[in-house]
Amino acid sequence: MLHDPLFEPLPAIHILLVDDHALFRSGIRSLLQRHPDCVVVGEAADAIEAVKRAKQLQPQVILLDLHMTGMSGLAALSMIRQASPHSAILMLTVSEDTEDLTAALQAGAQGYLIKNMDAQDLVRAIRRAAAGDSVVADTMTSKLVQKIQHPNAAEAQHEAQGLEKLTPREREILSYLARGERNKSIAKELNMADCTVKAHVQNILKKLNLTSRVQAAVFASQRRVE
Repeated sequence: MLHDPLFEPLPAIHILLVDDHALFRSGIRSLLQRHPDCVVVGEAADAIEAVKRAKQLQPQVILLDLHMTGMSGLAALSMIRQASPHSAILMLTVSEDTEDLTAALQAGAQGYLIKNMDAQDLVRAIRRAAAGDSVVADTMTSKLVQKIQHPNAAEAQHEAQGLEKLTPREREILSYLARGERNKSIAKELNMADCTVKAHVQNILKKLNLTSRVQAAVFASQRRVE
């Protein structure tokens, strides 16, 4: 019988699944079982277990959730890379934030995939990663290009999203900050306790990714928050 290389089975790709949702891991495992070359050799529900399993199994590809309870996938990325330096780590997440994408790639991820992607696209991404390619979801690639080509527009969009997170009361207090008002005077104007105003200011800084009320005042003045 003649040897036909077209019918040779593909070499198996050993995969480690890391996600804190058991149901999601079960779904991915069932999906990959339909493809003989994609073999799930282990699972982990948190970052610490992921480091142990990666060191033990040395998989070719690791599918790693970005936001997990406890230590995040992003925080554990470097530890996992040290435990299994030859593994291709693909972030598999719901986050479409370009900041998360760039942080993951800078930390050493070989790819960034979105959980709502098509099943066949996931399999293709795994195969490409195992072959040494970098893989980023198409939607994220376009966002990254836009951020690089139009940094001011991307920054403005990010700031607008931050403002949208503010409650009406927080926007009102932000307008007082823009006028240089202190917590005590704001509390008197709005008939609330000083500690309540302080809590609102802290929430404003957190949502806008700022570090001081001075920054908040400048931010609000530049954008004419009223």
